[in-house]
Amino acid sequence: MGIILWIIFGALVGWIASLIMKTDAEQGALLNILVGVVGAVIGGWLMSVIGESGVEGFNLYSFLVALLGACVLIAIVRALRR
Repeated sequence: MGIILWIIFGALVGWIASLIMKTDAEQGALLNILVGVVGAVIGGWLMSVIGESGVEGFNLYSFLVALLGACVLIAIVRALRR
């Protein structure tokens, strides 16, 4: 994926993850992008650990993998803040 698609994908994934984890009021657009992109990396790594493929493009499977990673990232940050 190109850099523009990573930004769009990251923004969408980060925004949905922040809605699921109820942190939308705390995050702005840049943090949503960062959470989405880092979440895609974490989700891809988690999927490779269990033997599946990671983020492969702009499709539903990749979206779900990145969403899983973004939710895990938000949960880790929450745990570290406490």
